[in-house]
Formats: sequence, structure tokens, C-alpha cells
Amino acid sequence: MSILAADTTVGNPAANIAIFGLFVVVTMIVVIRASRNNASAADYFTGGRGFSGPQNGIAIAGDYLSAASFLGIAGAIAVYGYDGFLYSIGFLVAWLVALLLVAEMLRNTGKFTMADVLSFRLKEGPVRTAAALTTLTVSLFYLLAQMAGAGGLVALLLDISSRAGQSVVIAIVGVLMIVYVLVGGMKGTTWVQIIKAVLLIAGAALMTVMVFAKFGFNLSDILGAAQESVSESANKAVASRDVLAPGAQYGGSEMSKLNFLSLGLALVLGTAGLPHVLMRFYTVPTAKEARRSVVWAIGLIGAFYLFTLVLGYGAAAIVGPDKILAAAGGQNAAAPLLAFELGGVILLGVISAVAFATILAVVAGLTITASASFAHDIYASVIKKGNVDEVKQVRVSRITAVVIGVLAIGLGILANGQNIAFLVALAFAVAAAANLPTILYSLFWKRFNTTGALWSMYGGLISTIVLIVFSPAVSGTKTSMITGTDFHWFPLSNPGIVSIPLAFLLGVVGTYLGGRGEKVDPGKAAEMEVRALTGVGAEKAISH
Repeated sequence: MSILAADTTVGNPAANIAIFGLFVVVTMIVVIRASRNNASAADYFTGGRGFSGPQNGIAIAGDYLSAASFLGIAGAIAVYGYDGFLYSIGFLVAWLVALLLVAEMLRNTGKFTMADVLSFRLKEGPVRTAAALTTLTVSLFYLLAQMAGAGGLVALLLDISSRAGQSVVIAIVGVLMIVYVLVGGMKGTTWVQIIKAVLLIAGAALMTVMVFAKFGFNLSDILGAAQESVSESANKAVASRDVLAPGAQYGGSEMSKLNFLSLGLALVLGTAGLPHVLMRFYTVPTAKEARRSVVWAIGLIGAFYLFTLVLGYGAAAIVGPDKILAAAGGQNAAAPLLAFELGGVILLGVISAVAFATILAVVAGLTITASASFAHDIYASVIKKGNVDEVKQVRVSRITAVVIGVLAIGLGILANGQNIAFLVALAFAVAAAANLPTILYSLFWKRFNTTGALWSMYGGLISTIVLIVFSPAVSGTKTSMITGTDFHWFPLSNPGIVSIPLAFLLGVVGTYLGGRGEKVDPGKAAEMEVRALTGVGAEKAISH
């Protein structure tokens, strides 16, 4: 089927649906089989800590390589070249922060959620409430990006150009996600992520080899063809870009360069504060396996991001930026359009199913993290003061999953059409400001107290959200979420450069201000240090 310049139908919608349907059936069988062993809250929330390092590493890669990585980054490289690849670099370098500072210590100190670590030596009620709130917020921002990706992908593959039709599809993806979480818990979700990671990396590797084969396995030829294709664009703004040098997206004005610095800071520091990534460290039996899982994840994610470089420039060279921007999914359509050019209907169907699987697996992981945080931190620990049986805790988690799913569907419909790599960067900014300072201070600063934690978490969360709402990301430009109105006064699209240092500073100020009336137990701090470094007592790691 031909690709039309403006009103785009790609491949065969029936084939695309059939291949995706097959994936859903296979993974649903896996989830149902995995769920048979969900006997306790530990099984439901952390898969009974029964996954090996390599298994968990593949699942982390599956969790982390979202629709933003596959569709958003490939599209950004195809349209902006070098500047688009900065997302890949930021997302990958961020893992070094997670590996060196957070992974092992978090695994040793907590049990189910990030709040277990924070409440170990701080006041349990207020800290758990704040941690659950930041977890839910980050998860919703991330879900927003995945749902927007689902809408754009479906618009392209099923020839659904109306927003109403795309909204229905976003709702279907949301319902499927809720079913995965309700039935499978963390065990089922992890297996979906492992299957999806293998399919995604294999699919990207296959397309990378096919692009190389088309250009005689010469990367220089691919880059040259991409620049030539961009230069021939009918769009003057696109044609004037040098996609092999920095600056196509973040060059020019000082404000643009500052925006890039802010984005980079959010990407590099955000991963170590992402609740759904942190929760994966609890699914392994030992701290050594937690380290192994991160090493595996870094290897797989690094390889995948090298593939996106070839796929992005390959899409620019073979498909061309004009066709990509004219497609129903905009920038996010680059990878599917490239798949169609390389392998026709079959490859497109497979790659599309993988992209759908990517969205489903990531949203399932996000949903179980958010629902576990509410059930374990707010319901069991704050409302019931620990006097609750595991069955009730899991039931509350399942109800929360449904509520979060419905919210995600609504927000996804609102964000439909945005570049998803950019939307994910906003989630990273919230995670880096609201979670990371408190985690680091809790693990490494003995004097840190509850007031400091609350100031840092709420200050980071509120400042990031306020700056996002009043930024060009939401209003004031053609690419904003809300067009036709302008209420932005903050000049940067990503607020990381302001909100992240502010959250670190508020943690220090709050600690010293709260230090007078609040006693810090040095024994608890010492016990936490020993446990964080050695793992002794990690199995019963929950606040007393």
C-alpha cells in the first residue's frame, strides 16, 4: 500500500492488528500462568524477590526502553539529527548515577517501595505520604507520555485520523494495561517486560542491519544521505539544518542552550529517582544480583541507543523528514515508516506490535509501582498504622491500579500528538527534583531529618509542576499542549535546571530549621548505614 504525503496510511491495518493481537494473547497467557504463584503481598509487589540479576536486567531494560526511546528518539534524530541523539546519551549516562549511588543501597534498605528507605529513620507517616504522592505524580507524567505514544502510533497504523478514534484506542490500551496489573502483579508484569525487551532489541537490531545493508555497511554514507535528504526538504526551516552538528534544535539563542542544559540535567539525574525503576531493585534476592541487573540493563540499553542513532539517520535518509512530519504520528512515525520502507507490511506489522508491546509493558510497570506505593505506604502504613493483612493490601493496590489507569487514559487523550521523548523528559524532571535529593540525603547524610525530607520532596514536586504548567511546554507556542492561548511566563520547556538544585537546597535548609525541635536517632542512622552497605537484615527491611 502506498505512502501518501499528507493523509498517511501505512501498510495493512488488518495485518498490524493481527500481529499485535497475537502478542496480547501470548503475553496474557504468560501473565495468567505467572499469577498462579501470587500468594502473598511480596509475590504481588516484588515477584517474591525471585528473579535473577540477568532476568531483572532484561526486565529493567524492558521497563526503561519506553515508547519515548523507540519512537520519540528515532523521530527526534530523523528530524533534528545530532540534537535528537542527546536524549539517548542522557538516558544512558543516567544509569551510572543509579548504579553507583542508588541500586545496591536501596535494595538493602527497603522492602517494597522507595518510602521504606526514607521512613527507616524518619517519621513514618508524613514521609510515606510525601513519597507516595511523588511516586503517583511521576508515574502519571510517565503514563501520559506512553499513552500519547499509543495514540500517535495507532493513528498511523490503523488509518485513524480523527482525535475521537485515537482516543478510543488510547482507552483500549489503558484497559489492557489494567488487566495485566490486576491479573499478574509484579511477576506477570516482569515477564511481559522481559518478552517485550527481547522483541524490541531484536527488532531494532534487525532494522539497523537492514539500514546498514542498504548503504553498503558504511555509516558515513548513511549520515551523508541523511544530510542530503534534509537539505532537499520543502520546508525551509528543515532544509537549513545541519543534522550532523549540534544546534539544529537547541542552537541559536542563549535561552535555547539553557533549555538544553536543563533537559540534560533532568535526564541524567531523573533515572535514579524514577519509582518504577527503583522498585525493580526489590525483585532480586541479593544486593549482588541488584548490581548485576543494573550492569545487564546498561549493556542492553546502551546497545539499543546505538541502534536508534542508525534508525534515526536511516529514517531521515530513506523516508525523508517531509514524509515523517506529514504522517499522522508526526516525529513519532519515523521508526514505523522506516520499517515499512525496509520490509513492507510484515516488518511494519512486527515493529508496530513491538512498539505497542513497549507501551503496554511500560504502563503496566508504572501502574503497579504507583498502586503498590498507595496500598503499602498510604493505606497499610499511614491509614492502618501497619495493622492490615496482606490480602487487603493487595486488594487496595488493585483498586488503585484501576483508578490510575482511568486517569492515565484521560491525560493520554489530552497529550495526544506531543513528542513523547519530550514528555518523558518532564517526568524525569519531576523524579529528579522530588525524589533524588531525599534518597541521597537519607542514604549518605546522618543529620538529615524529617523536616528536610518534606521540604525537599514537596518543594521539588511543587516547583517542578508549577514551572511546567507555566512553561512553553503547556502554552504559548505552536507545539504546546494547549494551543490558542498563552499563559507561560517561565521561558524553559524543561524546569530541571531550576527545580533540581532548589530541591537539594530545600533539603539542607529544612534539615537545619527542623533540627532544633526534632531528634535524630544516631543509632538508627548507624543501623541504616550498615544495612545499606552490607545488606544485613534486608529481608525485614521495614520501619519499626
